[in-house]
Amino acid sequence: MQLGINLGYWGAGMDADNLTVAQEADRLGYAVCWAAEAYGSDAATVLAWVAARTERIDVGSAIFQIPARQPTMTAMTAATLDSLSGGRFRLGLGVSGPQVSEGWYGVKFDKPLARTREYVEIVRRAMTRERLSYEGEHWTLPLPGGPGKPIKLTVHPQREHIPLYIAAIGPKNLEQTGEIADGALLIFPSADHLEDTAVKHLRAGREKAGKTLDGFDVCPTLPLAVGDDKELTALADTFRPYTALYVGGMGSRKQNFYNQLARRMGYEREAAEIQDKYLSGDKQGAAAAVPHDLIDRTTLLGSVDRIADRMKAYAAAGVTTLTLAPAGFTLDERLASLRAGTEALERAGLA
Repeated sequence: MQLGINLGYWGAGMDADNLTVAQEADRLGYAVCWAAEAYGSDAATVLAWVAARTERIDVGSAIFQIPARQPTMTAMTAATLDSLSGGRFRLGLGVSGPQVSEGWYGVKFDKPLARTREYVEIVRRAMTRERLSYEGEHWTLPLPGGPGKPIKLTVHPQREHIPLYIAAIGPKNLEQTGEIADGALLIFPSADHLEDTAVKHLRAGREKAGKTLDGFDVCPTLPLAVGDDKELTALADTFRPYTALYVGGMGSRKQNFYNQLARRMGYEREAAEIQDKYLSGDKQGAAAAVPHDLIDRTTLLGSVDRIADRMKAYAAAGVTTLTLAPAGFTLDERLASLRAGTEALERAGLA
């Protein structure tokens, strides 16, 4: 199992330190550095900056939002980043959510599975550098009856095949991801529930494509807080606002993928309470309603030995790249968490 690092969103208050964190992850042998985007910083610019200041670590988009870009623009960006980084780019895609898609991009959030499938098909065709034409429900290239003509990508990527990941939560999305992608980006993963909530659906998609999970990258992100095992409650409390935001407020009452995931993990009553309080404006109450067990199952908390044991459980559950989001109020704390992650992987015998 490999380790990755997720820098999150640029502009979140840790920008001055993020490059140093990425460089330390590069030095320690982390496999990939991911950057996110929502409606603030864009991931492509951040990844270009990180790639220019690192040597070995891959850089990945977690995620490029599908409603934000035409698929051919994404192919251009992927080819450019792969060329500039010397073949170190990983392309992560996702449909975002209805509030961002419709509120920020003005793109209707409908038929996300079909849109994702067509998007991936166009990106892959464009990357072959053949003249591009496509007829689908959501995209038609060139537009019929006009001056457009099939065009081919002029940039030469460093590699013929750039690894393509999809951020997936729901069962149908996970199955399609297994069918059409090279990896899955997961969030709030519990090693105890990973088979039922994710892996079996990914496996079904791979089987549909005539493949196995061999070579497919199962890549969850886990917040990491290192400390004494006697302080687990305090460490977990660090992530209460984070968990409450996603389970309670990331989406509408009817369409919150993270809330639905918590329910599938057995926290149906708690998920409903968190959402009720968050959407009514009681964010502190929502954070207080998050069960300690839910946080502990979906983060890495405690001593290096305890984290090593948890890493073994994730590896046994099918994780191939474990992406860490290290907690810390200072740069030194974040760097110490990175080093603890490497030490835990070695103690687990997974390095």
